Formats: sequence, C-alpha cells, structure tokens
Amino acid sequence: MDLLKDELKDARCLDLFAGTGAIGLEALSRGARYCDFVENGPAAIHSLKANVAAMRTGKKTRIFDRDAIPFVERITQLAYDIAFADPPYGSRKLDRIVKRWLEQPFSRILAVEHAPEHALPRGARTKRVGDSQITVFRVKPTLE
Repeated sequence: MDLLKDELKDARCLDLFAGTGAIGLEALSRGARYCDFVENGPAAIHSLKANVAAMRTGKKTRIFDRDAIPFVERITQLAYDIAFADPPYGSRKLDRIVKRWLEQPFSRILAVEHAPEHALPRGARTKRVGDSQITVFRVKPTLE
C-alpha cells in the first residue's frame, strides 16, 4: 500500500479476489473515496461483509459476489483509479487480469500481488515484500 499512498486520497478503488477485504479496507482508511469488492468464495464473502460492517464503511463500499475474470471483462475503460488484485498463487487468473488491463485499462493503476517467480509483462514497478511480490502497472500519460 505504501507504493500508492500518495494516490489513495479520493480514489475510486477496486479490490479483486477481495478475500476478507483487507486491501480495500486499508485503502478506505487511507482516504480512498470508495471501494468495490469482488469475491466469490462463500466463506470469504461472509468475512468480507462482517469486516465492512465492523469498519462501518458500508456507504463507501459495494460487494460483488462474482468471479473476478468476467467482472473485469465488462468494466469500461478507466472506471476506477486504482485496482488491486491478489488472485490465488499458482493460478493463471493473474495473467488473465493483467492481459485484460493491458488491452483495456479498467483503472489508472493496477497493483497485483503474486509469487516472485510468476513472470509478468515488463514496464511495471515491482517490489519484493516478504515471500510475495507487488507489481504496479500504470496507464501511460498521453500527450495532448
């Protein structure tokens, strides 16, 4: 989250593979305007709803009980400022999310957590955090 701390104020966030919602809830606590959570595991949805209620962020959140892949395939370009994705390690879901974002960016910034050995396209900033790696993709500014 420290990689994005200066960009969280008033940001429209998306937390894909949200799990308990820790990433999106932290973004809200650091000043994000709102966060949409996408998760389809029944136990995770239950925890996510409980955490949103406990943090009293219900008016700043929406929870989508859906698979993240079809969800991002329907998002319009730059619908969010920052999207976070933490898919299950070892799955190819991360590759599908990044591929979709590269084809049609659905956020200005895409931050993904993954295993260090998981190869991703070049051109993004990467930081090692413990046993994980965070890669941050950014939309290239256009000259007008």
